[in-house]
Amino acid sequence: MVQFSPEVIDTIIKAAALLGAGFAMIAGIGPGVGQGYAAGKAVESVARDPEARGNIITTMLLGQAVAESTGIYSLVIAIVLIFTI
Repeated sequence: MVQFSPEVIDTIIKAAALLGAGFAMIAGIGPGVGQGYAAGKAVESVARDPEARGNIITTMLLGQAVAESTGIYSLVIAIVLIFTI
């Protein structure tokens, strides 16, 4: 069995944590795409039915807030991985 020194083990753990933080930030792409798509569809809906503007905007903003929570969670996980190891 191979024995690693504590310095090597510490370096491997730090590298894995930073790699995990990078992977966690990839999750920020999804909310960005989803929010852009939702905003585009809301604009189309308001163009078709201007009287329903208030309901459409309210529903869009609620959906975007829920979608953004995924991006915020991934940012928190990345920050935890970077600064606690």
